[in-house]
Amino acid sequence: MRLRIPKVSRAVWATAVVALAVLLLLPATSVYYEYSGGESCARCHEIRETYDLWHDSTHRSVPCAECHGGILTPDAGFHVNNARRVITHMKDEAPEQIRIRQADLPRLLERCQHCHRQEFAQWLAGPHASNYQQIFLDKAHNSRRLLMDDCLRCHGMLYEGSIADLVTPVNTKGPWRLKDAAVAALPVIPCLACHEMHRAGRPLMKRIARERRPGTGEELARPSVALLDRREMRSVPATSLPLPVMLENERVVKTSPDPRQALCYQCHAPLASQQVNSGDDRTPIGVHEGISCLACHQHHTQATRASCANCHPRLSNCGLDVEKMDTTFRDVKSPHNIHFVKCADCHPKGVPPAPRGLRVDGSGRFLQR
Repeated sequence: MRLRIPKVSRAVWATAVVALAVLLLLPATSVYYEYSGGESCARCHEIRETYDLWHDSTHRSVPCAECHGGILTPDAGFHVNNARRVITHMKDEAPEQIRIRQADLPRLLERCQHCHRQEFAQWLAGPHASNYQQIFLDKAHNSRRLLMDDCLRCHGMLYEGSIADLVTPVNTKGPWRLKDAAVAALPVIPCLACHEMHRAGRPLMKRIARERRPGTGEELARPSVALLDRREMRSVPATSLPLPVMLENERVVKTSPDPRQALCYQCHAPLASQQVNSGDDRTPIGVHEGISCLACHQHHTQATRASCANCHPRLSNCGLDVEKMDTTFRDVKSPHNIHFVKCADCHPKGVPPAPRGLRVDGSGRFLQR
């Protein structure tokens, strides 16, 4: 008995050929992107700037594929995007500046976590890991302050749209809901908000492998510390950000020269009056005037539990345990905010005489004679 093989139409064959071509095209475009360690990518003019920055950055020993995916990446969408980028480039429709998209955020966070596990875990446990739902559906906040596009400057730097595209209704009555539910669980302040991946700088080495140098010769901040400007989608290094002049009434407040604090001021800023404790400002005055934010707040968790012990002996100049004083360090409901507390706040009838060798200045701080 002769076996009959059914005839296959030309349409089926054509479909099979197209499908095979697509399957071959996807890894081929990925190979093109990875060839010679990223150098082939740089042949595209729109990627040259990014490649040159990476080549001189602290991450220059990390291959492109480690962060951007490679030929063995199991995500089919990744290869489809690569094919789309090649076609866009061949049609001469590629943008001059390659921008990170909101959709890229989950994959980028995964890449950061792969190498920076401790820092990522600390960030995840801190307030900067808040997501869109927590920030933009906060009833207490939304009923007091009207949501606006400027909110996205700090909370949602990668969001591709306006506040009206994100939340409805835009008023102080509510009830509020996210129009774009897909971003509900995404962090509003991801790693890229404060770190630039391709910032020029030397890779971090173990201290034992470096030449010994005095404290004054050590770096104050990693080269990657930078603010992501949402308008241009470019990062501004912390060393290029200005430190504002802060005032207590008419008195100029002494602030820390720590360049990392300039990054903090971009979101925790005072009002136009430049007055301490206006707007979202927390510039220290009183007994803590002149110290940096990061002297008390840990880099990624923002935890302050060890802040007093880092600087103070067990007892204060008054002979009291500083951690048990009536401040917001002990109780968040205390009327004495730890950022602004002065000796006179607890001694309204007069500050006790300073111990020998010290004097008290106008803001109520003990100073060396």
